[in-house]
Amino acid sequence: MIKFFLMVNKQGQTRLSRYYEHVELHKRTLLEAEVIKNCLSRSKDQCSFIEYKDFKLVYRQYAALFIVVGINETENEMAVYELIHNFVEVLDKYFSRVPIMISCLYSNNNVSKTT
Repeated sequence: MIKFFLMVNKQGQTRLSRYYEHVELHKRTLLEAEVIKNCLSRSKDQCSFIEYKDFKLVYRQYAALFIVVGINETENEMAVYELIHNFVEVLDKYFSRVPIMISCLYSNNNVSKTT
């Protein structure tokens, strides 16, 4: 089961978050900070699966954008890894140049006007 979905830039700023279980707002902030720190501190040659507390993190990097999914222990990591890629491909087909599009949409923590 997917617990949360995050899109984060290389500076560690959350660009998009979606939680599928109730998490209090102040706990979300702490959770995101720890998750982002864990993912950004890893080198490109390390595995994209991280065991973290009572769940696992699966992440992929696309240019300056990291997509992180928190899953429970029984979920298939490879399936989620491919799900992330499929999600990005769909966004890319729809918007073209997804990482750039997401960065433009959320500049300075505000949603920007798009044309």
